[in-house]
Amino acid sequence: MGITASKKIGKAVSRNRARRIIREAYRQLEPAFSGPVGFDFVFVARSKTTKVKTADVLAVMRKQLKNAGVLP
Repeated sequence: MGITASKKIGKAVSRNRARRIIREAYRQLEPAFSGPVGFDFVFVARSKTTKVKTADVLAVMRKQLKNAGVLP
């Protein structure tokens, strides 16, 4: 799993917050993964990421991973 946050998001504090939010959402979803091992995920933080709660990111992440067939 990789997380990227460019300088467009803001200063280091904002970029680190975005990474923390994404990391926590991924941590909550990880036990639900099904299927074979071998997926590589790269999450790209956007400027809105610093202003939302982890639950919001978790819902979007769950939806995207279901569409990709990773989650049941």
